[in-house]
Amino acid sequence: MAKTLELQFDTRDNKPFSITLSDPVEPVNPAAIAAAMEAIIAQNCFTTSGGDVTAKKGARIVERNENEIVIS
Repeated sequence: MAKTLELQFDTRDNKPFSITLSDPVEPVNPAAIAAAMEAIIAQNCFTTSGGDVTAKKGARIVERNENEIVIS
């Protein structure tokens, strides 16, 4: 099962922006995630179609199951 950590932000134009990271360390540390998101906002290191990243919106772990289907 593949897991990712999705960091969700708002932009200057109130458009959503997210960053997805593979294989997050578990259990997650909410304080460390919040600090990393604050650093991303402060350093203004991403350019988006909605302008600068301005606020934290949320974070979540996403799990994905894949089941191959054999086609004959």
